[in-house]
Amino acid sequence: MTAPATARRTVRVDLGDRSYDILIGPGLIPAAGREIASRLKGRKIAVITDAHVAPLYLDDFMAALKAEGIEAVSLVLPAGEKTKSFEHLISVCDSVLAARIERNDAVVALGGGVIGDLTGFAAGIARRGSRFIQVPTSLLAQVDSSVGGKTGINSSHGKNLIGVFHQPDLVLADTDVLDTLSPREFRAGYAEVAKYGLIDKPDFFAWLEKNWRAVFAGGEARIEAIATSCQAKADVVAADERENGQRALLNLGHTFGHALEAATHYDSARLVHGEGVSIGMVLAHQFSARMNLASPDDGKRVEAHLREVGLPTAMDQIPGGLPPAEVLMDAIAQDKKVKGGKLTFILTRGVGQSFVADDVPQSEVVAFLKEKLPK
Repeated sequence: MTAPATARRTVRVDLGDRSYDILIGPGLIPAAGREIASRLKGRKIAVITDAHVAPLYLDDFMAALKAEGIEAVSLVLPAGEKTKSFEHLISVCDSVLAARIERNDAVVALGGGVIGDLTGFAAGIARRGSRFIQVPTSLLAQVDSSVGGKTGINSSHGKNLIGVFHQPDLVLADTDVLDTLSPREFRAGYAEVAKYGLIDKPDFFAWLEKNWRAVFAGGEARIEAIATSCQAKADVVAADERENGQRALLNLGHTFGHALEAATHYDSARLVHGEGVSIGMVLAHQFSARMNLASPDDGKRVEAHLREVGLPTAMDQIPGGLPPAEVLMDAIAQDKKVKGGKLTFILTRGVGQSFVADDVPQSEVVAFLKEKLPK
């Protein structure tokens, strides 16, 4: 049954003639055909998903398209971070071209952040740019990776280092699908929700501290948290689409987090992206305190909340051990925010007071990592 439109929220990403809507609420996969048909000039779609999502939602999604007379083909890829590779990028591009998807047709990502990033990259380069629709099925994807046009795959040198900016034409965030996530997956996505409060919305972070159980339970609080997160990202993307300035704030916790993901070889049994972000946000607040930019109490507050919801908050909680500080530093030095060889970190002066810090001394980072790594 399709949910009434009154149960949904719409967030607009304002990019001139490339503006698009993020629809948030229950029942959006059954309604996907109607929502897409009303916006799509073409009548063909290539749907890219993975082996975890396909058994749950692919049939319903394809039926919704068929009901509106949209011709669709699908490709099911392996699940997991390692799918963000050249091998699978070629597979997606070949499928899109074999389906004769034209520029007025669309490529759809039905899945979490991995499928969204990979599919968006393929849509950005197939026929030099095809229309692209995101149907995110994880909390992390709904509040972060599906919005803003960053696409890409991983490299042996680091995460998301190969890709393009390619904005979607529509995002359908069906909140019903979040009920099928494992507790671990939902918590990992929640780290990105908390991030928006820590960047520049201290009132939102305080609201989450009081209401996180309701967000986890579902219903109106969950929709509110997702809509607030999407609006926060939409505002930043509209002001700085290609991360030439303030959009870098969205990477709070990610510089440390991406280095930890690389150090664990993107093994999801050891660490998933949101868990790396959680640890990274705590480290960013602790490093800010070490640099006398913020009070240690802020880091303790952030750590306490993330720990309360069940997220890891320290490097010694990553199973399997980690390499030395110098190896982590090599991964950090490959980060996309490095400019002219100088390190750029997102640091903070307190909860909700993050800022872009240029030319952070590498020696300070190495010394800090040595302090925090498990002995």
